[in-house]
Amino acid sequence: MNTHLARKATHAMQIDFQTDPSRYRHWRIETDGPVARLIMDVDADATLFEGYQLKLNSYDLGVDIELYDAVQRLRFEHPEVKVVLLTSGKDKVFCAGANIRMLAGASHVHKVNFCKFTNETRNAMEEASAESGQHYIAVVSGACAGGGYELALAAEHIILTDDSTSSVALPEVPLLAVLPGTGGLTRVTDKRKVRRDRADIFCSIEEGIKGQRAAEWRLVDEAVPNSKLEAVVAERAAEFAARSDRPDDAAGVALTPIERGLADDTIEYSSVSVSIDRKAGTATLTVRGPDAKPPADAGAMQAEGAGFWPLRLARELDDAILHLRLNETGIGVLVFESAGDPAAVMAFDDFLEAHADHWLAREITLYWSRLLKRIDLTSRTLVALVRPGGCFAGTLAEIVFAADRAFMADGEFEGAEGEAGLVLHERNFGRYPTVNGISRLDSRFFGEPASIDAARERVGDILDASTCETLGLVTAAYDDIDWDDEVRIYLEERTSFSPDALTGMEANLRCVGPETMESKIFGRLTAWQNWIFQRPNAVGEDGALRRYGSGRKADYNRERV
Repeated sequence: MNTHLARKATHAMQIDFQTDPSRYRHWRIETDGPVARLIMDVDADATLFEGYQLKLNSYDLGVDIELYDAVQRLRFEHPEVKVVLLTSGKDKVFCAGANIRMLAGASHVHKVNFCKFTNETRNAMEEASAESGQHYIAVVSGACAGGGYELALAAEHIILTDDSTSSVALPEVPLLAVLPGTGGLTRVTDKRKVRRDRADIFCSIEEGIKGQRAAEWRLVDEAVPNSKLEAVVAERAAEFAARSDRPDDAAGVALTPIERGLADDTIEYSSVSVSIDRKAGTATLTVRGPDAKPPADAGAMQAEGAGFWPLRLARELDDAILHLRLNETGIGVLVFESAGDPAAVMAFDDFLEAHADHWLAREITLYWSRLLKRIDLTSRTLVALVRPGGCFAGTLAEIVFAADRAFMADGEFEGAEGEAGLVLHERNFGRYPTVNGISRLDSRFFGEPASIDAARERVGDILDASTCETLGLVTAAYDDIDWDDEVRIYLEERTSFSPDALTGMEANLRCVGPETMESKIFGRLTAWQNWIFQRPNAVGEDGALRRYGSGRKADYNRERV
């Protein structure tokens, strides 16, 4: 039984994001050379919490945890797979979307975190199509509604069966008094470019749209009769596979279980330590640099597999962030520190850059890009402490630039060897874009091209606190006398503010500059869903979510807010 399904008594349980195909209850992966089928076949009784069944391929967070794992494994364990066919294992239903009973009974915090995680996983599917040469095609047979259609929308191409039972729908507004909060509205207009008035009609009807009309409105790419479906799917798979640059015969990298030690207030991984202070409302995450040199070549990197330091660290930090998001909701501040040799970190960045065209190096870089976005989008105050003995360099320096405030130790500190330093790499200037499509340095120095140029001139140098402060790479630098007090005062001040106000402020300030489909999904759509999920029209005793399936109409407060 999945660990994350083992304890279901209350929503205060510990949710585990680790799983593997041998423990899946809801998905199957079937590979055949360059084509894989990712089959959604939800076990109705394998719910994350008590009180509902996952009928009609509806889903909860447990289903999404498996989906995230499957997407990761397809990218890393199956380099030969160039096309992923997203299909249903149920007859006459593709996916009914997020389970309504689950949503009605879930806490507000869980609903919002669930929507965010779901969005991030779908973004990973879209990134696989756009950047990894692993193209997703949704093959929709049967009813495809709400989050089910939003899942299909994450694919690069949608094939809808043209018959009496197959349709696509976004019925959240008329049925539930909420909205398609996992990216549906934005993907319909910005990705599929559905005309606004047609999108308005589509999102206002319960029954959805079928066949050729769905194709005409660009809700799907093509509607195909059952008699031709298999042939068309095979043809499209071959077309998309021909576009891919993924290798035909490379060995994959097994994503072996992440080793960790979980205690009441600590989590220990091989390269990450987490220390939780619930009274203070803080968690300190210390990332450790490599203790060995990069491998000799790409073949040796592949042989190291999941133990290769950049991949191992990314998986561990990803797991830690997800754990803190869902299981430590009272923690308001994440403090990032580092330990290790900056030169060792830079050596691995040099290695990845030198092998940027290798499929595995590319996947590791893209994984770091997704992980850093997950950090950006975490609704916690982010603080970076650059101390002596740290290794915030290159890729790890991105954590400093993701922080709301970054403090750097200035000069020698008692008990420490040497001074604090920060090192820039060419990777900091575009390899890891934010959801806005720009680098974190571009975001930090928005409208200041001279500051970007000045920073780029110092690539490879070990920058001391005074230089970093002058270049604007950190918020402030403090000496040994002032450090403890200044950091303490800042953390005490931060935890005294309203968490709601901070979440809104931080999310706004982190999304500097241009807007993309991805930034709209998180900055606009998710924010509105967050608000709507608290309104009585949706979640009140007489609201639509509570009365769904009862035969009683919701009683709405008619005031526009």
